[in-house]
Amino acid sequence: MTDGSDGKKFSMGDHDVEIFIHGFPGKSVCHGSLGFSTIAMISHGERIALVDVGSFGQRNLLLSELDKRGLKPADVTDILLTHSHYDHSINWTMFPDANIVISRVEMDWSVKEPWGLTPVPELYVRELERWPTLRAVEDGDEVFPGVTAHMAPGHTPGSLVFVLRGRDRDMVLTGDACKNRAELLSRGTDMTYDAAVSSASIEMVWRQWARRPGSILVPGHDLPMVLDNGTPRYLGEREAAIRAWYGEDLNEITVFSLLKENGEEAKAAAE
Repeated sequence: MTDGSDGKKFSMGDHDVEIFIHGFPGKSVCHGSLGFSTIAMISHGERIALVDVGSFGQRNLLLSELDKRGLKPADVTDILLTHSHYDHSINWTMFPDANIVISRVEMDWSVKEPWGLTPVPELYVRELERWPTLRAVEDGDEVFPGVTAHMAPGHTPGSLVFVLRGRDRDMVLTGDACKNRAELLSRGTDMTYDAAVSSASIEMVWRQWARRPGSILVPGHDLPMVLDNGTPRYLGEREAAIRAWYGEDLNEITVFSLLKENGEEAKAAAE
């Protein structure tokens, strides 16, 4: 396990953390939500937790990442859901025997959301509400050894931030209470039912993050970060691209990078 400089593997004393999938801080222009959310694994003794589990499009990635480590879905003991939106929660059904954590406020709210109108996966949350291994938690509860849940409303009424208390530093996994670096710095969010509530949650995230030097913040849709003289600094390198079949043969593949520098070049070329 590395020190985390690669943005993927972190040693936290008695815990090891691996980022399976880095979330992406962007939206599709013409085809709806990308839904590229962060998925992280926390290992502690014989317990293995996933923090968020992604959407349908990430199922094969999840299986592949587990397989690389000699694991199967049945080896995952705990699922920690930051909130109920489809891009973070829908794959809980891959882990039917795991302990599944979500906030009580989020569970109560999500099952009452109107069908077909929101990012809440209606049938999945209805089933989750009555699932035998579900644990609906409150603010401050320990949800995994060394990991506590903290209410962070705004994106949804019951969003959670998970804080892992490591030996020498902490890790703050924010889900969509703070989706990316831009939200972190501006204290604003682009999806919230109340801007002031979201801003207060982001201030709480800052306090948790700054509590101990060297602590790591893992957003719901961005790379992990550390504070460098009070300024967030990314760890690791972003990887994001799309393959497309624009030719007349399936062997002819065009790859479009979604990295910032390439996006700027493409914009300039279009203008």
